[in-house]
Amino acid sequence: MATTYSSRDMLEKLVGFPTVSRESNLDIIHFVRDYLAEHGIESTIVPFEGGRKGNLYASVGPNVEGGVVLSGHTDVVPVDGQDWSTDPFALTLKGDKLYGRGTCDMKGFSAINLALLPEMLAADLKHPIHFALSCDEEIGCLGAPAMIAEMVKTVPMPRAVIVGEPTLYKVVTEQKGIMGFDTHVRGHSVHSSLCPQGVSAVTIAARLIAKLDDMMQENAARAPAESVFDPAYTTLHCGIVQGGTAGNIVAQDAWFSCDIRAVTGEDPKDYLDRFEQHIRAHVEPAMQAVVPETGISIKDINAVPGLGGKSGGEAEALTRRLTGDNAINGVAYATEAGQFEEVGYSVVICGPGSIDQAHQADEFIALDQIAAGETFVRGLIAHLSH
Repeated sequence: MATTYSSRDMLEKLVGFPTVSRESNLDIIHFVRDYLAEHGIESTIVPFEGGRKGNLYASVGPNVEGGVVLSGHTDVVPVDGQDWSTDPFALTLKGDKLYGRGTCDMKGFSAINLALLPEMLAADLKHPIHFALSCDEEIGCLGAPAMIAEMVKTVPMPRAVIVGEPTLYKVVTEQKGIMGFDTHVRGHSVHSSLCPQGVSAVTIAARLIAKLDDMMQENAARAPAESVFDPAYTTLHCGIVQGGTAGNIVAQDAWFSCDIRAVTGEDPKDYLDRFEQHIRAHVEPAMQAVVPETGISIKDINAVPGLGGKSGGEAEALTRRLTGDNAINGVAYATEAGQFEEVGYSVVICGPGSIDQAHQADEFIALDQIAAGETFVRGLIAHLSH
């Protein structure tokens, strides 16, 4: 007889896999594959990172168009340096909350969906439910594109994709587009008593970081009074900076890492292009007038497309019907939603738990969010059975 789980029991199984992005996620992928197989559902595993990791998708119901994709990522952020009061990889109930890494972001969503598989199989589905589980979302949404490409080729066109990131089951139709990049300033080192003869990489890096902040402040000054986003404008942020060797040496090298999070209708690459044009036109010529061998290089690290705020789509209409939420919502954090939208799918972000708990020590999901998720999926099953 096929194994069955409650949502809580399934979440306990999923949390027990320490799928930090730097590690393989194949144990959890194989567990899901075997669980689905017990119930007669065949999975497709799409290898990633040379087969060290994998994505999985599977379909329940008839092989026809008009199904719904339930999309979640299997990886979690590290717990290193965090002060947990419980074992992060063992589900712990305290009061009305379930604690553990990934409970909120976002194994809770997948646990609910997988636990209700028997109810999906027992229903007379007229349109399918598709599971889509990815890897390496937390380090730049790297795994999903390969899976999505395979789904486009093999899965009949779905009417909706629901990316179950934590939104407290609010319907999110817009997500900022994100681009990360690294900048290396190559200066010229001299003794600090002779600094005019050198080119300080640290000083130039500081000016460039300030330039990015100036661009952001310009955006803030013209931000709309009302927006689905908080903040309501495109942000440009430097998170890491390093350089130099000693206080009395003009720094030869400096590096800094940044991200750009662009509101709907703006492309983060446009900001990066403006930044690079400023460097080539104004900053490098001044550096090279002192020492010709100096210069600045920029390396794109990753880019995640935004979710475009296309109102009235199938995904939005369906999730509003299931949740009763009619507010216009947007998020500034990255998800795989835009990657699904890029291939022509109708997409929303909607799932259990609050983003406030994501990535924190003592991450949790409230029991009432598990219950809300079960109600949501049962409503979806009923809808697709009509």
